[in-house]
Amino acid sequence: MHVLITNDDGINAPGLQALADAVKQLGWQSTVVAPAFEQSQCGHRVTTHQHLKVEPQGTQRYAVHGTPADCVRLALFALHVKPNLVLSGINAGGNLGQDIVISGTVAAAREAAYHGIPAMALSHYMIRELQVDWPRTSRWVTDILAETHAQEQPHGSFWNINLPHLPATNAALPRRVRSTPARSPLNVAYIQSEHGYAYSASYASRPRDPGSDVAACFDGNVAVSLLSL
Repeated sequence: MHVLITNDDGINAPGLQALADAVKQLGWQSTVVAPAFEQSQCGHRVTTHQHLKVEPQGTQRYAVHGTPADCVRLALFALHVKPNLVLSGINAGGNLGQDIVISGTVAAAREAAYHGIPAMALSHYMIRELQVDWPRTSRWVTDILAETHAQEQPHGSFWNINLPHLPATNAALPRRVRSTPARSPLNVAYIQSEHGYAYSASYASRPRDPGSDVAACFDGNVAVSLLSL
């Protein structure tokens, strides 16, 4: 089992290390090809009119001066990685509903699915007042990967998985809930100043459509969605 790991928070992000640790716990081999710097909310942007700089950072580990989708393309068609599975994340922040088209994390999984490779995007919803327990997250993801990878994944589809942010006292893996992406739009608000308009909407106050990934994750469950291209 060989896994390609990427993200949009950058190659030094703690979420990427937590994901790599989860893969290692399963006994799977991995290659990391991730952005050299944070590329959050870049969507499915790809680089076709500039050179992409790739920096080896140890065995089977590469930092790419490009987007998450670039990383998957380079891994498959330039670095000759032959993965059985592509994993993107663990993103520091949710990728739910309307986030799906904005997210670089999700774009990496989508790019893999276009090339017929099973893929998962993994994200961790954040509550500002709570610290993130990345070791606990890694343990959760180890179980989620084993469970989800065993399920049928039709050609042209990929998983989008969002973890809830729970207090440190909650050690057990939360309930997994199959859900669909929320259809209600994000709340959008700006504050005007002498410098222009600053985005000020509250992510946590977004609508919780019944049966949606937002409702599942915000209620303390793992939101599991199977998305089609």
